[in-house]
Amino acid sequence: MDYIALEEIDSTNNYAKVNIDDFADKTVIHARRQTSGRGRLTRSWVDLGEGNLFMSIVLKPSDIFNEIYPNITQYLSVALCKVLESYGLTPQIKWPNDVLINGKKIAGILSESVMQGGKFKGLVVGIGVNLNAKQAVVDLVPDKLVTALNLEFGKNIDLNEFRTQLVDEFFKNYDKFLENGFEMIKQDYINRNCFLNKELNVQIFNNIETGLAKSVDDSGALVLQTQNNKELVLTIGDIL
Repeated sequence: MDYIALEEIDSTNNYAKVNIDDFADKTVIHARRQTSGRGRLTRSWVDLGEGNLFMSIVLKPSDIFNEIYPNITQYLSVALCKVLESYGLTPQIKWPNDVLINGKKIAGILSESVMQGGKFKGLVVGIGVNLNAKQAVVDLVPDKLVTALNLEFGKNIDLNEFRTQLVDEFFKNYDKFLENGFEMIKQDYINRNCFLNKELNVQIFNNIETGLAKSVDDSGALVLQTQNNKELVLTIGDIL
């Protein structure tokens, strides 16, 4: 496993994608400062300053794309929950991969496939975790409730220690996950959910679907039951 440390970069995901041919499988890239981080569905990731985690992992599991690769973000969300639980907290997952503490978002996860000339080059899995932030700064984040680990845990967090713990947890069962897919983590994922059996509005690009969250299927998709008693199986979307 290779580690690459950067002082400042626009986005660790962008850096990893542009230079993917230079990186071996399982290369971890982290930066002290990130100026243009992105979340899912082209959203920007709010930077709460230094002392927080900005990291991407380059993965080259095969020469062809496998249908389980999008589930790696859900696998990472479970791994992150396990690390946060070691701090005595009770994190929850909001489908598909947002991690919350006390209903407040603490992390963003984004996976991107890299294709060159029709050839699958690999995956770049990015994660940002709020580790050290001031309450006054957190309160300024628009449109959403967010938190940081130091605010929930009660003291400053050692960034290097947390990053090492998260990387170790991610890779501990990563190869086994590639063999078994989402079903391997399905129960761990469901045990930490905060969305099942609730009426949800789910935004899918410019559309909004409404229904009761009935289940998560074996591929990690969200199953909604609409008012017309129809089932919608959603593989992408954002719970509002």
